[in-house]
Amino acid sequence: FLMERKTHVKINRKEVMLAKLRKSCSCTPKKLKNFVMDFLPVLRWLPKYQCKEYIWGDVMSGLVIGIILVPQAIAYSLLAGLKPIYSLYTSFFANIIYFLMGTSRHVSVGIFSLISLMVGQVVDRELLLAGFDLNDDVPSGLGDGSLQNDSQSNTTAFNLTIAGMNAECGKECYAIGIATALTFVAGVYQVLMGIFRLGFVSMYLSESVLDGFATGASLTILTAQVKYLIGIKIPRSQGHGMLVITWINIFRNISQANLCDVITSAICIMVLVTAKELGDRYKRKLKFPLPTELVVIVVATLVSHYGKLNEVYASSVSGAIPTGFIPPKVPHFNLMLRVAVDALPLAIVSFVFTVSLSEMCAKKYAYTIRANQEMFAVGFCNIIPSFFHSFATSAALAKTLVKTSTGCQTQVSGVISAMVVLLVLLFLAPLFYSLQKCVLACIIIVSLRGALRKFRDVPARYHVNKVDTLVWVVTMSASALISTEIGLLVGIVFSMLCIIVRTQRPRTALLGQIQDTSFYEDDLEYENLSSVPKVKIFRFEAPLYYANRNYFLKSLYRLTNLDPNLEAARRKKYEKKEKQHLKKGGDTTANGLGIGDTTLQLVPKQIDFQALVVDCSSISFLDTTGVNTLKEILKDYKDLNISVLLACCNPSVIDSLKRGGYFGKDFGSMQEMLFYSIHNAVRFAKDQK
Repeated sequence: FLMERKTHVKINRKEVMLAKLRKSCSCTPKKLKNFVMDFLPVLRWLPKYQCKEYIWGDVMSGLVIGIILVPQAIAYSLLAGLKPIYSLYTSFFANIIYFLMGTSRHVSVGIFSLISLMVGQVVDRELLLAGFDLNDDVPSGLGDGSLQNDSQSNTTAFNLTIAGMNAECGKECYAIGIATALTFVAGVYQVLMGIFRLGFVSMYLSESVLDGFATGASLTILTAQVKYLIGIKIPRSQGHGMLVITWINIFRNISQANLCDVITSAICIMVLVTAKELGDRYKRKLKFPLPTELVVIVVATLVSHYGKLNEVYASSVSGAIPTGFIPPKVPHFNLMLRVAVDALPLAIVSFVFTVSLSEMCAKKYAYTIRANQEMFAVGFCNIIPSFFHSFATSAALAKTLVKTSTGCQTQVSGVISAMVVLLVLLFLAPLFYSLQKCVLACIIIVSLRGALRKFRDVPARYHVNKVDTLVWVVTMSASALISTEIGLLVGIVFSMLCIIVRTQRPRTALLGQIQDTSFYEDDLEYENLSSVPKVKIFRFEAPLYYANRNYFLKSLYRLTNLDPNLEAARRKKYEKKEKQHLKKGGDTTANGLGIGDTTLQLVPKQIDFQALVVDCSSISFLDTTGVNTLKEILKDYKDLNISVLLACCNPSVIDSLKRGGYFGKDFGSMQEMLFYSIHNAVRFAKDQK
């Protein structure tokens, strides 16, 4: 039987587009109000804030995150190649802006190790191109922490024209100029992606790609911190293969290791790892995480200051961190042109991590987020702070998990965290002058535990899906051994190639009937299936399109043990031979048969079926090549008196076949060529003569 299709009303797309355009361009007080409320979601939820119910959890989580944020911000400045003050600015402004614009109640937005690494790589490259020495250290004589003295904190300053900047600009000035220009452009990309609703780009970053990218970047971060751990002076490697080059330089200079830094690093790592393990083991009993990083930083700073580790043992320290805010400055346009390409992967990674964490929290706590608004939020978390000497931000998994575990209810906790950072910015920053860089490196390395533990999951990942494991390995290797940006691109391209290859060479099978049922399954996978006499049932488990057309035909011919083209050629050759023999005379053929028996001889013994049923249940779509392929096998098998029947086609495939003329002009033979189940097709084939 043939089911009757519904008649769909044709939509005039032009009129629909014009109507949407008129609606979007109209401006009414109600629409303006909704626009403002959507753009600043805080205006919707803050008036409904349940103070008695929420305030304690928000204050508690805000204080804990603030306490964690300060040491991490100072530490991650090493990754970004910038002074610690800029990391504190970044953490402060990001929390305030996301409080106003974010739709997630629990995400912690701020400084993030992977983003800091990507910023640092661009900053280092541009500093080298400008002729600066990446290994200049902060002079030990500057310690009062004032903004006025901060301008002297560069060991070299030049009257130079770099990218159109005609000014006396030292290393630090140029570095933060690059970072803010990069951040501004990344934010603009994210806002444009939000305007044009390009959030679908994140779909191409699979879980395997993101995990591999994070793990590979973590290896790069770990490598970059080793020189601080052991206190050696080696050039900061740039470009492709940075990880290998850095390790070669480390082993070449290992004899110059600073014993004071080595001992300090060993003690700090032991304390941090022990505290983290204990925190993970007893996290259900603890009301909030132990502020281990802050305790380590305070104790290490006191020991370094009173033990004069910098003067006596030449241990490298953080140096002066000024108090207050530097006057805002517009990012330089010419620098934006230099970093426009670098900003694209930064924008995508920042957005993807933020939206992924937002969706995870929303699902866990039963509320919804707006992915497009999240793109606007993280975009403006980059654009606005770039005027205030800040660099790129993103949501951070570790701080988000801490935030949810300490009772966070809304983004009011982000404001509390920002106030903690502000307190440090205004009053406490100079106290960290004597803090050793090796302590900051220890904090960074221990924070990578989660990403590095992904190596333990490789066997389980391989057991679940071998292709995804291969994608993870390729992405991780490229991110670590080449560069983070190239690694991300390699991961995306390789994962897409894997999908293409899997559709190019999908599973194919001949089906057998499950005894005493109307169901059919793969004859090689299941026992006790019975073959259907005179009928072959072929399944192709992928869309049929130009890339897998040849594989479809080869698999069909191999499984049915019949290539109709070769068989047709063999018959023509035989007929030609018979005609030549008859011309010479004789009542018998070359095989000694009578002329009447020639027709029987033409039918090959290997053709043991009279009908071919193609199971189309796994064919999601057909392109023009796919339709022509089915038309080709229909014609070729018809020449051998074998009928081709299609079963389980979806409406999209049926429409493609109709448009391609598979059923003829008037679709008259459609009922004899198309069936809604394999069993119906088999029954029809059996009833044929």
